[in-house]
Amino acid sequence: MRKYYALFIFTYSSVFFGQVGVNTTNPQEELHVGGSNSTIRIEGLNTPNNINNLGTASSTPVYVDADGDLVLGTLADNVEILFDSENYLVDVQDPTSLINQVGSGAGFSQGGIPIGGTAISFTLTKPAIVEVNYSVTWNVGKNVTATSRIDDFRARIVQTAMYFRQNNYLGPAVINDYYGNPINGGPWCITSNCMELGGLLAINGQFYNNIIQNQGEWKNFRNTASDYVVLGPGTYTPMFAAQLAVGDTAGTGAVKLYLGVGMDEVQIVAYYFN
Repeated sequence: MRKYYALFIFTYSSVFFGQVGVNTTNPQEELHVGGSNSTIRIEGLNTPNNINNLGTASSTPVYVDADGDLVLGTLADNVEILFDSENYLVDVQDPTSLINQVGSGAGFSQGGIPIGGTAISFTLTKPAIVEVNYSVTWNVGKNVTATSRIDDFRARIVQTAMYFRQNNYLGPAVINDYYGNPINGGPWCITSNCMELGGLLAINGQFYNNIIQNQGEWKNFRNTASDYVVLGPGTYTPMFAAQLAVGDTAGTGAVKLYLGVGMDEVQIVAYYFN
């Protein structure tokens, strides 16, 4: 007589009142995956099955469509490097790059002209989270020469920031983000007399103190920073502003800073979300 046996395979899952749990006997949501190292795989989103998967070298954002389905965005929906410049500003020490010393809290001044003119502008066709990364150079001193270094023993702060102008570098400064909110709590003064305002991004600074009379360094300094802002459709040109501030300007002499005198790196990345 032949005997037949039924084989039952159980997985570690449970269902309670319409809630499904995987690796948990107490699901808290309609689908609850337990375990500190738990993972989820959807084969319809992998590289062989979906042309919008960017592959092993990148992470591809997953979006929720109008029906609530999980989908991969197209390449246009994902991340785009708008430009990546290794020397963004004209390397000069002249009035276009000059930042005059001010007392503390007196505001920023614009400085530096992009080498590419309108060629360094970028255009957004839809709203995006824009990431800015920069590393900008500066020299400081009395007229910024090797023989006239600062000698007053006073500590200074050098702050730099980026802002955007509409269209090319001569266009109006952008003050608000896509939602109409002032960028970084602005608006900020981007000229020493505060006749023009802008939304400053990636504000960063460092202290400078000439502790050895007539022997302090005066060149090859660099500020580096990153930041994010949501911008709407349009054409934008990144620009720079800086501040050279000292607590007491009495007897300090004609101290000046020149911005963008060396290799200035600028990278603009867009993360599209709409």
